[in-house]
This record gives sequence, C-alpha cells and structure tokens, in this order.
Amino acid sequence: MGHKKLRLLWRFMVFLILALKILSAADFDPYRILGVSRTASQADIKKAYKKLAREWHPDKNKNPGAEDKFIQVSKAYEILANEEKRANYDRYGDVGDNQGYSQQPQHHHFRHFHDSFYFDESFFHFPFNSERKDSSDEKYLLHFSHYINEVVPDSFRKPYLIKITSDWCFSCIHIEPVWKEVVQELEGLGVGIGVVHAGYERRLAHHLGAHSTPSILGVINGKISFFHNAVLRENLRHFVESLLPSNLVDKITDKNYIRFLSNWQQENKPHVLLFDQMPPVPLIYKLTAFAYKDYLSFGYVDLGQRDAEQMTNQYNINMYAPTMLIFKEHIHKPADVVQARGMKKQVIDDFISTNKFLLAARLTNQKLFQELCPVRKSHRQRKYCVVLLTGEGERFRKSYDAFLSFASANTKDTVRFVHVFKERQKELTNALLGGEDKFPDRSSLAILERRNSVGRIVYKTVSEIWSGSEENKFVLLDFLDQLRKDPSLLSSETILTELNDELAPVFFLRWVYIAIDYWSDMWESVLHNNWREMMPLLSLIFSALFILFGTVIVQAFSDSSDERDSVPTDKEELHDKEKSTEANYTKENTRVPKKGFVEVTELTNVNYISNLVRLRPGHMNVVLILSSSTKASLLQRFAQEVYMFTGSSSLHFSFLNLDKHREWLEYLLEFAQDAAPIAYQYDEHFFERDYTGYVLALNGHKKYFCLFRAQSTLEDEKHVDELELSIPAGDTLRKISLGSGMGHIKKKLNKLSLWMERLLEGSLQRFYIPSWPSLD
Repeated sequence: MGHKKLRLLWRFMVFLILALKILSAADFDPYRILGVSRTASQADIKKAYKKLAREWHPDKNKNPGAEDKFIQVSKAYEILANEEKRANYDRYGDVGDNQGYSQQPQHHHFRHFHDSFYFDESFFHFPFNSERKDSSDEKYLLHFSHYINEVVPDSFRKPYLIKITSDWCFSCIHIEPVWKEVVQELEGLGVGIGVVHAGYERRLAHHLGAHSTPSILGVINGKISFFHNAVLRENLRHFVESLLPSNLVDKITDKNYIRFLSNWQQENKPHVLLFDQMPPVPLIYKLTAFAYKDYLSFGYVDLGQRDAEQMTNQYNINMYAPTMLIFKEHIHKPADVVQARGMKKQVIDDFISTNKFLLAARLTNQKLFQELCPVRKSHRQRKYCVVLLTGEGERFRKSYDAFLSFASANTKDTVRFVHVFKERQKELTNALLGGEDKFPDRSSLAILERRNSVGRIVYKTVSEIWSGSEENKFVLLDFLDQLRKDPSLLSSETILTELNDELAPVFFLRWVYIAIDYWSDMWESVLHNNWREMMPLLSLIFSALFILFGTVIVQAFSDSSDERDSVPTDKEELHDKEKSTEANYTKENTRVPKKGFVEVTELTNVNYISNLVRLRPGHMNVVLILSSSTKASLLQRFAQEVYMFTGSSSLHFSFLNLDKHREWLEYLLEFAQDAAPIAYQYDEHFFERDYTGYVLALNGHKKYFCLFRAQSTLEDEKHVDELELSIPAGDTLRKISLGSGMGHIKKKLNKLSLWMERLLEGSLQRFYIPSWPSLD
C-alpha cells in the first residue's frame, strides 16, 4: 500500500514539473520582452536588446528582480537574433531548440553532464529552484565586479576558496556536506570563502576558467589554482595549505634562534616565535604569517623536540599551552607575550596588529612612512614623528642606541620614533635639514607632522648634532612637552617627494620571479588539462616539427645539387661582393628609425586575425582610435608619445578607423562600464559619441584590454552641458567637433606616455571579454 502511494506521489511530481515547464514556455514571448513587433528587423532587435541590457544589468540595476529580467532579455535576444530559432518560434510558438525536429535524436542537443554544464538552466527558472538553493551559500555569492575589486586585492592578504555551482548540478548536492564543514573550519582560521553561480555569473565563471560544475578553486596573490582531488575535508585543507608560499615560517631550534632574532636590523621587522607541541606548523599560524608577511618575520618552535630546551628555559615557556613571543630591537627579552590553550584568530590578530613595527623602525619606503607617520585626522588626533637622521656603521652606533633608549622610555600614542639612513634617503634628509647637511658625519634629529597625503609636512629641526647625551635627551623631552601644548612650534613647512624603496628587488630578480611564475602556470595548465583541450596545442607542435624536418630534408637535397654548380670567376665574385655590401649598407640604414617615426598599421579585416586574435603570449597591440578627419594630426601626436616604447618587441602599434568600425569599439567599451563609465550612454545621440583619441592595449591571447580615455573628453562633456542650453540637442556634438582645431585634437593624447609606462609596469586595470568580436 505504501509503495502505491509513493508511486502516485512520484507521478504527480513529474506531472507538476512538466506542467510548470509548459506554462513557463507558453508565457515566454521574446517579442513582448524586447518590445518589438514580429516584423522587426535585426537592427531594431539589436538596438532594443542593447537598451534593455544596459537598463537591467545586475551590476547597474540593484532591483531584486533585475537579474531575472536581464536573463529573460538575454534569452529573448538569443532567440530572435538567430533566424532559424526565430522562424522556429514563429512556426511552433515554442522557445525550445528542438521543436519541429522531433525525428532527430535528442542527445545531440546536450553535451555530457561533466564535460560542460552551461545549458541555460536559468531560463527554466522554476519556483522550487530558488527554494532548493542553499541559504548558507547566499552570503558568499560573488559577482564579477565584487571579485575584481575586492576579492583579488584581498587575496594578497589571505587565500580564497571558491566553489562554482549551478541550479541543475546534482553532483553539487553530494559535496555540499563536506563543503559546509570545510567552510566552517577554514573561515574561522582566516580563509576567504566565495560561491559563483555559473547560471547567473557566466562572465565570472568564464574569467575563472571554470567550464564544469561543481568546480573548486583557490585564489592567492591574484593567481587562480584549481582543486583536482576528491572532495574530502583533509584534501581541501591540504589544498589551501599548498596555496601558501613554503617559506612563510622558519623552523627554529637552539642552533639558529640567535641568528633568526638578530635579523631584525637587516629586515627592519619584529620577529615572532610560536612555541607549541605539534610537529607540523599549525595552519592558522601560516595564514597569520601570510597576512602580516610585509610587517613581521615568523618562526616556529616544536616543543616536542630536544633541541628547544635552551630557548624554553631562557624565555620561561609553558610546555602545556601555545605561547607566542614578539621580539623587537632586544633579542634577549621579548617585547610582548600571549599565551592561550585555544589560540583563536581574533586573539592572534589583536596581538600581532599592536606589535607590527619596531620601537624605532627605519623608513625604507613610502608605504612604511605613511603607516608610521599617518596624516592627522583632527586636532585631537595629531601624530608626530621623531626622525633620527643617521648613517650606517659603528661610528653612528652610540647615537642610535641613545635614541632607541629614549624611544623605549617614551611609548605614547601621539609620538612615533623612526630613523633613516642619510645616504639612502638624501631628499628627505635635505628637506628636514633645510636643504644641506652641514654635518654628514654626525646624526641629526627632527620632528615632523604630515598634513596631507600629497606630501605636505610641517617640521622642526630639534638638533643638528645628536650625540645621545643627557643634554640632548633633556632638550628633546622638553620640546615634546611644549609641542603637546602648542603645535605651532613646528614652524617650517615643505613638500616631500616619495621615499626611495630600499627593499625593492633589482630588475634581474624581478625578471627571474616573473619567469618562475610563468613556467609554474604553464606546467600547471599542461599537467591538469584534459586531452580534448590539449589537442589543438599538440596538433600545432606536430605540424611545426613536420615542417621543420621537411625543410631540413629538402635543404639537404638542394645542397648536394648546388655543389655541382661551377665556381664563379674572380671578377664575378668581386662584383657580387660589391652588390651585397651595398645592399647590406642600404638595409642597415633603413633599420635606423627616424626621430619620432613609429610603424603604425591600420587594423582591418585582412590583418585582424594575425594582429590581434592570434597574437603570441606576452604580446600586445596598442590601437589608436581615430577618424578620417583626425587621422593626420592624431597619428603624428601618437608617434611622438609612444616613440620611446618602440624598443619593446612585445608591443605592436595600430590604428582603427572609427567611421568604419564603430560597432566593434562600442562592443568592447561595454565591458569597461564599471571602471570607466561613458557619459551620454542613455542619450539618444549615444551612437554619435566621439571616441577619437581613445587608445586600447589589446592582449589577444588572454582576451583583455586596457583603456586610455582621451584627455579632453571631460572638457567636451562640460562644454556639451553648456551648449545644450543654446543649441538644439541634435547639433551639439556636431558643433563641438566643428569648433575643435588641430591643437585641440592633439591634446586628446596628453599623458599617453605616462599611461604607457603604467601599461609596461602591469599596474593598469584590465577588462576581460569572453571572445574577440569580428571586425565586420
């Protein structure tokens, strides 16, 4: 009896699902959704889609129903833009791809479940789908802009574990209990968690390289790594641990602890020691070391080993509870101690954040200067920096020790003690000493207060010669007491330039690090890609080898036949030498570029594939946007701005005619709306927008571009607003363009050289696209 009831209930559920599917398909009218008639042309359909897509895009419209509306608009455009699907809908009144073709086998329309899960499940959005979503995943859902602007920068401080899922992923249900358990554990340790819904965030899923669901990946330092093992708690924990650098924590014993703690002066960092009974370094300690790697050095002492007895006795360590010590300038006495049986993340963070700097840290770069000497927020929150201007070597040791002793006895929140080496920070030294160092062999002392982030400071030179005597200390202490009552004692004012980065690696080391990262990424992709994805690469390699060996064989046969030819006479040989010398001389002369000369080719249908789509990895095409009327002036200024960068073999320079390929450019600019919004995009004259002077750096291999906006765009927009009061709307842009002279056009490329420098540094924002559009 029970089996019959269960069977009836199952049949009812199947019937209900089919009924809901039929009703949802019947209610879906693509013409009504796009607001066009059944006789509308493809141009009208495309125009209506662009308008609605901008209006209902989830990144722009924060309405709760915007996401569903955007999906409906996309699905409607997908049907009507395809003539076959449109005719199918007009004939059968159904949005399915296989209606009217029932005689064909159905399995051709869907790929294997695990190979690809990107059929549009979001269109069949049944009511029970939203109920089936796990509410625990909702707070971790990621959108593209959130990932780019928040997750990627934050991944330089902590690793992220991200799950790719979808509504119809039945395998996702099987891993859900393990995922919940791992999230609860790792989030408490400081790991970032994210969930990407592939049905609604296809752009982000494509950017991450996730082509199937479920997928799990890790993000650290902006780099993506995929998880390839069985979804088990220990495997996921080991995966997160493998993302972290291997040199974060040093193993410390009685033999090397003195050397480890003595590195504080060379590294300019406090040193942290954790004492615990566990042989492996705890994951929470590794995550803490990664989060504060720029501020402190970390070491681990295993209390279970015999080679830690000397440290245990010297620092009076409790053997039955984890103990954390922080050492600053004095290595025989810890500056701070924390001990707890259950070392929680909040306790560790509070302990580390209050001991991030030495008592008298050395200013080695601009970032450290801004943190040690912050800009005052109000009159009650003044921050003064006492700066010791000293040198390197034993002759300055006495003055530094006296300064350090004074700093240890005066630890107040309003005063921070720092020191700089004169030879390494000459500009700061000259600014604080009035333009000239009169006593280069002696230490000096000054007090400053930063007034803004640009570099404006007020300061006072307290002592041009600081010997560390009792008189010097008394003068400094008296001046600090007076300064708390009267801030106007800092009577001098100046603008500081950025400090030299003393710890930056040299160019060769940076090149080596980049090469190592590149090869590790390449090995990872080769190791874990399946054979189907590797077939194009293998085909290319074998084709190249075939051509190479074929050329060698042909050359070998041709050489044997050439040996039979007669030897030329001396006269003919001399004549040939003169010809070759003249040709080489001419060729060498043509290689030397004239001043301001840059080889710029036009991007057309003929060379579009070779100059962009199939660019070699690491190469970029810098494209100038111009029109027929501005071509001469903009190309001349473009050549002047980029001439100094033509020595790089990885850069190619082209120009695109806006009059011919406006639609291609507007397609790309739609992906840059979040970071570089374009004015008048909702205006009726949006398609008359002047893009001349824009420059795009296109990376064909990785499918992204960087954008340089014309410098006069903002002035033009203000001018448009002023003219709209007196000029009809349809003539506004036309009158501005007519009134613009050659000088005004050339100004559009101002600061392009600075933008090119940032492009080579890799510090520009990148806008990723799914695929390169055709240049029709």
